Amino acid sequence: MTQIPATVVTYPDGEVTGTATVVHAVPLADGRTGIVFDRTPFHPVDTAWPDQPADVGVLRTSAGEFPVVTTVTGGVHEGDLVTGSDLPVRIGTEGWTFVVVHVVDGPAPAVGESVEAYVDPELRAALSAGHTACHLASLALDAALADAWTKEVPTDAAGHPAFDMLAIQTSRITPYGSVDVYRIGKSLRKKGFDTNALGDLRGLEARIESTLAGWAGSSGAIGIHRDDHTLAGRRSWRCDLPDGLVEIPCGGTHLTSLAQIGALTVALDASEVPGGIQLTMTTSITLAG
Repeated sequence: MTQIPATVVTYPDGEVTGTATVVHAVPLADGRTGIVFDRTPFHPVDTAWPDQPADVGVLRTSAGEFPVVTTVTGGVHEGDLVTGSDLPVRIGTEGWTFVVVHVVDGPAPAVGESVEAYVDPELRAALSAGHTACHLASLALDAALADAWTKEVPTDAAGHPAFDMLAIQTSRITPYGSVDVYRIGKSLRKKGFDTNALGDLRGLEARIESTLAGWAGSSGAIGIHRDDHTLAGRRSWRCDLPDGLVEIPCGGTHLTSLAQIGALTVALDASEVPGGIQLTMTTSITLAG
């Protein structure tokens, strides 16, 4: 039975290049091949919560270049590798080994071969900025809606009622931004959320952006904390806001300082859906300089 080791990931440290060894290759649909390394700087899309898109880039070997068209999460169970949307479990499930699968067109380098991995740095930078903006906007949204609750509910990393956590349906990171969709239905109203707080979206936007303006350009450090360097290891986003340190579980990539941010803006849209309201927040970030 083939033993495939858990992938060591270096992207949480901001790496976009690295040397790796091919440990496994599997044929995929449309003549593509999935390659697993012992370690990688490539960030894969997460199957369970696909908020940040996959890194792309190129692999260079003695045999030539292999463009990486996408990067997905894989799981190994009883020697069998399952990839992407076919993966039936969440990362960290006991009894599984989790790996990063680099998808290339055509054949792959041979098992045991050394590879130089290069992530597209421009896409990585744009998605890292967008992911940081997403977290900051969610915290500012929670703060702006703090008075909309009539009951006690769980709080976010900054101590405000966690509207984002309780109402989020989907989150998608985009280059230099994000799109977050929330559902306000019967269950959220039972928890004490007053939908009248959404009556003036322009005013809500202004409150969110006022908070974001106080954070953008400040000197606070941003980083990823982790105790385990494998793909399945728990990671968290830490940001030193002017009001104190916040920490949010996160497996993505980010900026390294609030000083890198020039401006943050949000646009809110609400629509009636069966059983409630759908709120969409589109966030955009401009870098300093």
